[in-house]
Amino acid sequence: MANWLAGSRPPVTFSRCPRLTGRHAVVQCSTSLSTPTMSEAEPSPAESSVLVQGDTAPLVCALQSTARQDVSCFHFPGHNRGKAAPSSLSKLIGPGAFLHDLPELPELDDLFSPKGVILDAQIRAAQLFGSSKTWFLVNGTTCGIQASVMATCSPGDYLIVPRNCHISVISALVLSGVVPKYIIPEYNSRWDIAGGIAPLQLDEAVKELEEDGKRVGAVLVTSPTYHGVCSNVQGIVSVCHPRGIPVIVDEAHGAHFRFHDRFPSTAIEQGADLAVQSTHKVLCSLTQSSMLHMAGDLVDVDKVSQCLQLLQSSSPSYLLMSSLDAARDQLSKNTNIFDEPLAIASETKYQLMRIPGISVLDLPCFASDFPAIDPLRITLSASDLQLSGYEADDILYEDHQIVSELVGTRAVTFAVNLGTRVQDVDKLVQSAKHLSEKYFFANSSKHMEENRVCGPLENISVHLTPREAFFTKKRRVRIEDSLGEICGELICPYPPGIPVLIPGEVVTHDSLSYLMSVRRQGITISGAVDAELNSILVCNL
Repeated sequence: MANWLAGSRPPVTFSRCPRLTGRHAVVQCSTSLSTPTMSEAEPSPAESSVLVQGDTAPLVCALQSTARQDVSCFHFPGHNRGKAAPSSLSKLIGPGAFLHDLPELPELDDLFSPKGVILDAQIRAAQLFGSSKTWFLVNGTTCGIQASVMATCSPGDYLIVPRNCHISVISALVLSGVVPKYIIPEYNSRWDIAGGIAPLQLDEAVKELEEDGKRVGAVLVTSPTYHGVCSNVQGIVSVCHPRGIPVIVDEAHGAHFRFHDRFPSTAIEQGADLAVQSTHKVLCSLTQSSMLHMAGDLVDVDKVSQCLQLLQSSSPSYLLMSSLDAARDQLSKNTNIFDEPLAIASETKYQLMRIPGISVLDLPCFASDFPAIDPLRITLSASDLQLSGYEADDILYEDHQIVSELVGTRAVTFAVNLGTRVQDVDKLVQSAKHLSEKYFFANSSKHMEENRVCGPLENISVHLTPREAFFTKKRRVRIEDSLGEICGELICPYPPGIPVLIPGEVVTHDSLSYLMSVRRQGITISGAVDAELNSILVCNL
């Protein structure tokens, strides 16, 4: 855990900004930098020379200053700083959002070649998050995952990846032509939840590829998972780095880990080369805004920048970028910001575990020696009440107006964050008690349908790479007739966004049975052309 949280490192301080002048010139200014947050995060002399004087949120400051200008606008977007904003939306979100929805004006810098306030904001983010380089992302963690794969792997290289990876990894494989080598994570059938991967599994996968003369471009790990289960990233790094293999971590759900000593260690702290974080999940930036962090010299920094320029919008939203700057500023000013959410989550779990028929996911639910579960993630099961996750979620929402983050066949997951109030978790606990009181005896004679004793990801068979399958001609077949066919589309119950079938995989009995169960329960399916899942596309070979 970073020592500065205990007050041993003085904060980075900046003087306030004057009115910006010389729109097309790089603004030079002095900065007052005390001891850097981490040595590898020190800006280079060139970077230091372009740090812009300003508030502790320089991009927010510049956006505010620009929006206040009394100018005649002849630039995009067409709502012209809110003058022509659609009234229905303006009434909903307020005119300020449109006023600050500005394009890449000279005084607002350029995301793909930052020399002013964006560079300043990204340097501050790198210092706070402990990376040597940080990029702001306006296309979500998805584009960060895609750029990380494309920057480390060439077409035909192998990417070692857990089979419960997010769909963004599969899209990266299609875009890049990289070949997946899947590792099957531990699966708990009682919870219908997959965990992390172990360094030993990774070592075996690397050796298999090396023996076959295959080149490993990179390893990608999902840590934490959507349910908060963390893998031993440090152990995985120790397997990869001696071989010169970079480690990418999909840390979408762990952007908050650096900011309290009760959180697990971050991927960068454990030696990862690239870590992609959804700053909008537990932290407080706007939805779709994320950060990509880099450490070490195993990955070409310029290649990452080139890939991001290829993948990100050429008209990036300054509202999204400024929200990243503001979220970073919020954290830098409040070193004890997660004390209350942690206390709330801990007490809530304790209260839930005391309710008859309610179980709470914890590390002992897995046989593997996973190092941690995010303490802010609460996953409960009402299986002992003979209720599926979907049934429990429906009751909690319809009867008690409780909205969960994630629902599965056996469990419901709730995310505690900086905005969670004591009355919210009190309501959750009371609602769970009502659930227990109503169904503990009422469903005692009911036998719950077996929603997969065997994991749907255990016996996969790959016939084509995702890219090959994506571009292969396809035909539609009834789902009941798809057994043994090569899947031509990505079929993914969403959330959590973990594919059951990936283009190029053979439709197995396990995957088909799981999907039929999913269909019966009315679960939302992402990726499939037929959202009702009566039919699927298969490769026409």
